[in-house]
Amino acid sequence: MIIRQFINWVRTAPAGERAEATRALCRAWLISDLTDDDRMAAEGAMLMLLDDASPLVREAMAQVFAGEASAPRAIVASLASDQPSVAMPVLEFSPLLMDADLVDLVATGTCETQRAIARRFELPSPVCAAIAEVGSAAAALELIENPDADLASFSIDRIVERHGHLAAIREVLLQREDLSASTRHALVSRLSDTLARFVTSRDWMSPTQAARTAEDALARSTVNIAASSQGEEMTRLVRHLRANGQLNAGLILRALLSGNQDLFEYALVELSGLPRERVAALVYDRGAASLHALLGKAGLPESTFLAFRAALETGHDLGFAGAVAGAAHLRRQMVERVLTRCENESAAEPLLIMLRRFAIEAAREEARVFCDELAAEFDLLPRVAEILSLDYAEINAQYEAAESSAAVDDLGFDLEAAIAEAYRLQHGPADNDDFTLEDRFPACADAGAYDEPARDPVIFALDRRDRRVAA
Repeated sequence: MIIRQFINWVRTAPAGERAEATRALCRAWLISDLTDDDRMAAEGAMLMLLDDASPLVREAMAQVFAGEASAPRAIVASLASDQPSVAMPVLEFSPLLMDADLVDLVATGTCETQRAIARRFELPSPVCAAIAEVGSAAAALELIENPDADLASFSIDRIVERHGHLAAIREVLLQREDLSASTRHALVSRLSDTLARFVTSRDWMSPTQAARTAEDALARSTVNIAASSQGEEMTRLVRHLRANGQLNAGLILRALLSGNQDLFEYALVELSGLPRERVAALVYDRGAASLHALLGKAGLPESTFLAFRAALETGHDLGFAGAVAGAAHLRRQMVERVLTRCENESAAEPLLIMLRRFAIEAAREEARVFCDELAAEFDLLPRVAEILSLDYAEINAQYEAAESSAAVDDLGFDLEAAIAEAYRLQHGPADNDDFTLEDRFPACADAGAYDEPARDPVIFALDRRDRRVAA
């Protein structure tokens, strides 16, 4: 009887009152102990309200039913297909929507509804793939920011392909720890193209100069990415480079001159079709004939064979990079040796031009690193002066009087340890160990404080002649 009265009243009531009454009816349907007849009547009334002229009524219904698993499925499905202001709460929170429903709603929905779906908790992979394939850029951004989305690598690649030119997309993707090397390279490639077009449109560079600058920057980034890739990850990266036409002689030679022999070998494996063990054996053989045969089978220009042979011989003499940072930039000594040899043996002019560009780049990078190290040492000077001004006799007296570890921790050893660690990272272990913490603070040594890991100073010394801290 009450439901029938509601139906008669709602036909003429104002929109705001209808919305509040609808909200109350939906809550009653969820939590009240209605009889079967009243429940059927209430559901019929709510189905009727789906055709209400005012969106306020449907919005009220969507807000109540959005996160409810016991809501009427037919009503939830209708609300999900309504205008964005009505559908968004249901699309984002309703557990009643199936994967197929969400995929269809992504394909037919607006940017706002796609964004709502992209924010869902535990978003399954098929829905993520649909957003990556047809979703707007805003929806793709919501998707990659959703930590609960089951975002497959091929979906990330599709987002990069469609929206990689947008800075917001690139920034969020590059922060992901699960980003593959090939995808990271694709993002860098899109950024390179975007910057080249930008500077050309502003007449800051000619198209040729912008293209050359972008190509060099992309090559540097590629070697940098490859430096932290290994095994299957490196294989996928090399295949990605080949598919995009970027696995050329210049990039492979740059990798070798950076000390990254892994990228050099994986590239030859991909281009030649030979097993990795066979390629490694030919590379380590040091025979010119076998190396030339390998490079020829890989399809590299014959004019570059001299540079590759010289780079390998120089690498065997100097040693290849053993750390990620060491394999990320051109090594100046290697580049200059290879350039000198190629000049002496009258190599092709295009090869010499490329090697000269490499030499300039390596020199600039070495100078940049040197200046950074000098600046870091300069930043340490105020703290070194503070250490040198300590009154060690007074500190020993304080240690003897200290009754708790908290009091010991307040006496300045964290500062000494920090400077010692900074010096160790920049210069390696010091040669002089004449003055240790045990020597300067015997009370602390007697108390066994050096046995506690939290205050382990390792070995710390001060060289008053050059005002440096040694560790």
